[in-house]
Amino acid sequence: MASESNGAPVGVPDGFQRLWTPHRMVYIDGADKPADDSSEECPFCAAPHASDEDSLIVARGKHCYALMNLYPYNPGHLLVCPYRHVASYTDLSSQEREEFGDMSATAVRVLREVSRPDGFNLGMNQGAVAGAGIAAHVHQHVVPRWSGDANFFPIIARTKALPQVLGETRELIAAGWPRGDKAC
Repeated sequence: MASESNGAPVGVPDGFQRLWTPHRMVYIDGADKPADDSSEECPFCAAPHASDEDSLIVARGKHCYALMNLYPYNPGHLLVCPYRHVASYTDLSSQEREEFGDMSATAVRVLREVSRPDGFNLGMNQGAVAGAGIAAHVHQHVVPRWSGDANFFPIIARTKALPQVLGETRELIAAGWPRGDKAC
């Protein structure tokens, strides 16, 4: 049996079961982070130029769009983004702010219908110091919550178990999103 440098055997059961999530290292290491704050490097500026399926967009409006968070806190975690590359909520035009709010409200309504969560977290992190992963492009998080979803994984192990892949969740939400005049 192989052993570690301290003499302890490798692979000896320690009473812990492990849920390996190596795909999370991309986020932890910052591999998907833009090289700078420019619109050319911004994933939220690039997303609308790809197909809805490839960019995980669930709905498009005139000034804003909604897409799945690539690193979700919970299944159905959406982001509402303006098309325009601005860092602060206060930099949005009144038309952008109105659609931004309307799309956030629609996201809550659609998620209630298709996923039946017990509640929601909605919010924006303004600036890197406030926790914004992409600080140069304002975006609102719409996170569905279920009773008991804050289990020991994220609290102890900093791991989130998601029961549905992003593409399936995107299809469910996009199909539930209203079309036409009631899009927001």
